[in-house]
Amino acid sequence: MVSVGTIVWLSSELMFFAGLFAMYFTIREVRPDLWHEHTAQLNVPFATANTIILVISSVWCQLGVYKAEHGQPSRTGSLFNVGSWGMREWYVVTYIFGATFIAGQVFEYAHLVKDGITLASDGYGSVFYLTTGFHGMHVTGGLLAFLLIIGRTFTTRHYSHEQATGAVVTSYYWHFVDVVWIALFATIYLLK
Repeated sequence: MVSVGTIVWLSSELMFFAGLFAMYFTIREVRPDLWHEHTAQLNVPFATANTIILVISSVWCQLGVYKAEHGQPSRTGSLFNVGSWGMREWYVVTYIFGATFIAGQVFEYAHLVKDGITLASDGYGSVFYLTTGFHGMHVTGGLLAFLLIIGRTFTTRHYSHEQATGAVVTSYYWHFVDVVWIALFATIYLLK
């Protein structure tokens, strides 16, 4: 039931992001001059690297899910023996990659603000920061969920099916956030 509930909730989140995309394309249609002016200021190679970091984090997350489903919450050998890693280690790596993505967004925001693109500067700035900012808030929520799931592995002696389910539904959310970012990235950075 937790998995089904998570999928239903993610469907409502999908509608939320659909509204943000609709806002983006509506304002873009009304003021195409802003897009011609501001998209040249976007650092596409940096955003591409940041996107790759987020996408790779989904791979690490899925490896953690595999270990959780097989009842291995933590490593069984040396930290340097990646093959012995459990869900906890893979989720820590996922967390690091996700936090790096957020740091990259903050870095990009700082450069755009320096270039005069702010939330209040014009329609482009508003739509850029609202869409990417709400996504960043969702990534941050996912990072908090990872901390919760990782923390739970320290508080139990027996890793149960319920705890594995928590790890699995967290991965649903994380993969959702990644797919939404790929769509946002293609829309904002690649469609000129």
